[in-house]
Amino acid sequence: MAEAVMFEPVETPDDEERLVSLASEIWHEYWPDLIGATQTDYMIEQFQSLEAVRRDRAENGYEYWILRGADDGREIGYTGGHVEPETNRFFISKIYLRHGERGKHFASAVIAFYERLCRERGLEAMYLTVNKGNELGKRAYDAKGFKVIDAVETDIGHGFVMDDYIMEKRL
Repeated sequence: MAEAVMFEPVETPDDEERLVSLASEIWHEYWPDLIGATQTDYMIEQFQSLEAVRRDRAENGYEYWILRGADDGREIGYTGGHVEPETNRFFISKIYLRHGERGKHFASAVIAFYERLCRERGLEAMYLTVNKGNELGKRAYDAKGFKVIDAVETDIGHGFVMDDYIMEKRL
């Protein structure tokens, strides 16, 4: 059973700054063991910095939400993504939870949130990428009905590559 989650939209500059701080905290506690500290820092700067968040919101239609526990309002993580009109899908770019909040079924609540959002907007599917080395993430998405539809290696600069599965859930 998924615990109750509140989805607080990121709308103001203060919200954006809180999101970026939370992203840095979560990324530094999770990713260095998987991809190394240097690539973690690089990816935060490229994709999770204040500049990156503002650019994605302004230029690519990204929407972000800070996740809060419904019982006490504590910050448990964040999520974000955007509609792809050309494919009639929602790209879930980010679902990240603080270390102490993992394993509590909050990700299930986030997936349910996106299912509702996609249905309300008349979208046919949602998809995401998951690092090939992130077995925990892949298993979780498998269990929620996502299927691997492709595998990609994306050069993100400075000698770093994102080696991901693309997983999709049709609605």
